[in-house]
Order: sequence, then structure tokens, then C-alpha cells
Amino acid sequence: MKIIPVFTSIALCCTMETLAENPDAKYLNFPVYSGSDLELTVDDNGTHWRLWSPEAEAAKVSVYSYGLNTPAVRTIDMVRSDGGTWLASLPEKLYGMFYTFSIRHNGKWLKETPGVWAKAVGTNGERAAVINMSDTDPEGWESDKGPALKHINDAVIYEMHHRDFSIDPSSGIVNKGKFLALTEPGTTNPTGEATGIDHLKELGVTHVHILPSYDYNSVDEANLQSGQYNWGYDPLNYNVPDGSYSTNPSEPSTRIREMKEMVKSLHDNGIGVIMDVVYNHTADNDDSNFSLTAPGYYYRHRPDGSYSDASGCGNETASDRQQMRDFIINSVKYWAKEYHIDGFRFDLMAIHDIETMNLVAEALREINPSIFIYGEGWTAGDSPLPVEKRALKENVARMPRIAVFSDDIRDAIKGHYSDAADRGFATGKPGLEETVKIGIVAATDHPQVDYSKGNNSKFPYAAAPTQIINYVSCHDDLMLTDKLRKSMPEATDAERQRAARLAQTIVFTSQGTPFMFAGEEVFRDKKGVHNSYKSPDSINAIDWNLKHVNAGQTDYYKELIRLRKGHPAFRMTTAEQVARHLKFDKTLPGLISYSLIDNANGDEWKEIKLVFNGSGKPQEVRIPRGEWKVIAEDGRIKADGLGSSKGGKIIVPAISALILAKEK
Repeated sequence: MKIIPVFTSIALCCTMETLAENPDAKYLNFPVYSGSDLELTVDDNGTHWRLWSPEAEAAKVSVYSYGLNTPAVRTIDMVRSDGGTWLASLPEKLYGMFYTFSIRHNGKWLKETPGVWAKAVGTNGERAAVINMSDTDPEGWESDKGPALKHINDAVIYEMHHRDFSIDPSSGIVNKGKFLALTEPGTTNPTGEATGIDHLKELGVTHVHILPSYDYNSVDEANLQSGQYNWGYDPLNYNVPDGSYSTNPSEPSTRIREMKEMVKSLHDNGIGVIMDVVYNHTADNDDSNFSLTAPGYYYRHRPDGSYSDASGCGNETASDRQQMRDFIINSVKYWAKEYHIDGFRFDLMAIHDIETMNLVAEALREINPSIFIYGEGWTAGDSPLPVEKRALKENVARMPRIAVFSDDIRDAIKGHYSDAADRGFATGKPGLEETVKIGIVAATDHPQVDYSKGNNSKFPYAAAPTQIINYVSCHDDLMLTDKLRKSMPEATDAERQRAARLAQTIVFTSQGTPFMFAGEEVFRDKKGVHNSYKSPDSINAIDWNLKHVNAGQTDYYKELIRLRKGHPAFRMTTAEQVARHLKFDKTLPGLISYSLIDNANGDEWKEIKLVFNGSGKPQEVRIPRGEWKVIAEDGRIKADGLGSSKGGKIIVPAISALILAKEK
């Protein structure tokens, strides 16, 4: 336990002039408490609460019999303690009861709050709950483990929203839209193709990235029959699962047990779980749990005292302040230990400072060496945090155990995310070849890549390919199918699927870690909605009938994933390896050709030749004479080979990939 003493007069450390220039200056000298007993502890001596609230003039705990709409059965005054905390205790073990905190600040009692460290809550997260966490463990939980990975780029990541994945009647899943949807084996669509967890196994992905699953603000858990929808990027209680994904939101243990059952089911099937975390902002400003316990402290402010807003959601948190930094670190540690989470995706990670993110990575690796972290290396607006301290993609080389999304490969392959009609390399737009190459080498320094011609990045910002997440589509903006329909209005869906195959072939064979959005493999769409964060199921749900209609597309994804997983040449781990073993041929408009040579990264294949024709016409390439195995050609792929070739002059059809392998 580390306790930093209370300063007797915070005001003495900050002049009035400093406060006028920087309203956050006073918080730099707040006491910090890093003990493990914040919020709630139950032991043989009873129930104990500790609340961090340095500026509170008084604090109290209210105890309730129910999670909503009932009067307190008891109210206990808290006493001031070390490190800016307040204490209260009762001699009973209050399992089954609920509680809230409230503080007096500037002469006024603030609204009740479950605190920032609630680990169990009732309906809508308004009251924290006292439960025995060991009672929430599924059978066999003690031995539960996710897949062991040596490097992040051994992963194949599948981003999914709980409701999207299972809510449609065609899913054949009983627990639609729930954590338990991923515990049901043997589910199928009406024509008999696998759905649910069997589909994930069949596809071959190694990890599911679940959109926010902590307790968020926007869905009324008391009215779930109304079919409300939200992605969940509006945090309420960070350390407890959201009740809308449980079968009984009013019973605090249910959501916890069912999320653990989901994790164990995925682990039992060889699939890891990545949690999308949003520590960069809260759903509310003055009424957030942070503000109701330590007003002002957890957020950055503008010189006029208003909330700074790098999140674009009304506020931004201050990771560079010790108590907030400790909160983030201890929160991810809690999820990793209590829920066996295998990885974390940080929303708008650049709002956080580099030091905090490195400490997060260090703390998690001590728990599980296979845990990995990646995030969005940008903000949605400006921040008081200096640019050189931000966890930006341009600064990722200073975060050796963290990866960032490559907007370079995303925008170059399919067209710019902000312009629906804009085409990319895979849809016939010339001039993007060098930016695609930046993606292929995972933004590392390569002698054959001219970064001055890059559209998004002008220098090699990654120190290693393990620091890059490659993708063309995710929950944000137009997903791939909709982007192709907007940018290729004259094309047929068959032609668009061909472009999607080329796009994903580039992603899955590039250095770095591949990431895909759920349902792309069945050519799912979202009816052209680019920001479907609260759209109804009619927009967001995956229609699993499409797996039958677009069976060829699904099979292509399966083989592409099998190819990547089977060949370490696509998963090099150092920039030096990439520079030595990846050799580009002469780049032409609409054509990129390169080889992975000399049994790259210990691969059984001596050489792999990859040719991407993004133009709307066939192009001729010269392949060295020899015995080649054809892996992909003309919109088809087979990891074990489609046939053989002697090399020489080969015509690569429009919008397609050619992959050849030489075994010796």
C-alpha cells in the first residue's frame, strides 16, 4: 500500500495567478491513495468502505435493501482518513444489500453515487451492491485461461457488438443480444450454416474484440423490452459488466457470472477476449461518478474552467494525474484478474499520456505475458495535454508494448473514411500505392518505401510491426460493404465482393496484426449508416442468412485466415526482419508486387510472391521461372494451393490478388 500524505493547505502550492492561467494546477498537489481497499471490503470484521475525496467537507454512506426506488435503511457518517480518503464500517457482512456515497462540497451535499470503484451494481448502475464475488465464478474458473500468444501479430482479431452478433432471428441463438449468446454451441441459420461461437471457430479467428461491455449510461436496463441499442462508448461504472447484456439486470451477481461464462466459453474454444475500454471520457460531466466524489479532479479543463473536450463527447479525463492514472491501471488489472480478459483496446488512446499507457502495459504483462494492448492513436479534438506526451500513433515507438490502428492502410485501400464516394487502391484509384506499401511494412523503416509520398503519415512511426493493427473496416464510419456500395455505385455486389476480397487479402498478408469487423465475412451491411451507435437492430443486426447467400465470401475469409495463421512470414516481429525479408518489385499505377524471401521468420516456404492489382483492367507481371504453388488468383484462394505455375509472364485480372509460393 502506498499513501501520500495530505497537504495541509493545497492553496499554498498554487498562486492565484497560476490558477487563473491553469484551473487544473491545484490538483497537482492533491493527496493520492493507492491502497487496494478503495470502495468496499467485506471480511470477518464486517463491511468497510473507503472513499477518495480530498476536498469533501463531509461524506456519508447510505445502505439500501434494493437497487432502485427505495429509502435508505441506514446512513453512516464517514470519518476522514489517510491520503484524502474517508472511512466507514459496519460489523455485519452486508451481502445482498446496496449502497451509495455522498459528499458535501462547497457547503452543498452532492447527488448520491455508487463511487468510481463499484464492482457490482443494481439496475442502471445507480447503487453499488455488496456481493461475494467468488459466488459468481463458473465451474472450472480457477483453471480458465485464454490462448497463449508469443506476439500480438499472431492474433486474428474479430470486432463484434453483443447485440449485432446474435439478435437477428436468423442467428438461431436463444440468448439473443446477451453475454450467454457466446456460450451456445450448435446454433445455425435457417439453411444449416453455423452461427454463434461455432461460426467463430469455423472462421478461424483467435480473438474477439467485444465493444464496450462495462456498465454504460444510454440503455435503460429497466426497460429492455423496448429494444434499445447503443455501442456503449458512454461510461457509467467502469468496473462492472453492463446489465443489458445479462438475463437479469436487477440481480447484481447475474451480469458478472454471465460475462465470466461467456469468457470461459470462448476460452474453452481457443478464442481470446479483448475488451474495448473508454477511460478517456465519461457519459456525464458534473453528474458523473468521478465528479460526485472528487469534483474537478479527474478531468482536464480549459483556462476558463470549462471542461476540455478532446473526446468530442463533452469532457476528457486527466490520465496524467496520479489518482486517475492509478484508477486506469488498477481497473484494467481488475478486468484481467477477475474476468480473465486477454487484451484491451483503448478508445481515443491519444487522450491518455504515454507514461500511463506504458505503465498499463507493464502491469498487465506481469499478470499475463500474452495480454496485449492497442488503441486509437488519435484524439477527436485538441487537448491541454502537450502533443509530445500524448499516446499518439506518431509516438508509438515510445510505447514498445502497445499497438495502434493504421489509418494509412485503411484509407489507402478503400478510400478516405470521411468521403463516402472516395475510392481506394482496391477500388481502382491510382496514386495510393506508396501509402499501401506503408501499411504492408507496418509503418516501419524500409529502404523501398518513400514516406514522403504517404497520404497520412510522412515518416516510419512504428519501431516494430507488432505495433500496428491493420484494418479496412470497424464499427466506426461506413463498414466495408457500405463503403463499397457508396464508392462503386455502378458495380454489382459480386464485383464489390471481389474488391472486398482484394482489400482483406492486403490486410491479412501485411506485416502487423489483422483486424476485421464482424459480419464482413458474410458481406453484411448497415444500410449505409456511417454512425450507427444508437441505430435499431434493423440497421445493426447481422442477418445470418447472408452466410448462405454469400458462402463464397465466407470461404474466402476462412482460407485467408488459415493462410496467415499457417505462415510466420506474414508475422515478422522486428523492423530489421521486414527490411531484410520483404522486397518490393517496381510499383506501377494500380499494381503492387513484392516477395517475402529466404524463409522469412522461419517460414517453410522459401519465397512468397504477392501481387495486388487494384486497377480496373488486367495487368501483366513477370514472375521468375520455377516451381510455384498457386495460393490465390482471380478472386479465389486456398491456403494449401489451387494448383501450380512455372512463372514467366502472368496476367493478373482486375481487382484481384495473385499469391504464389516457392517451397525450395
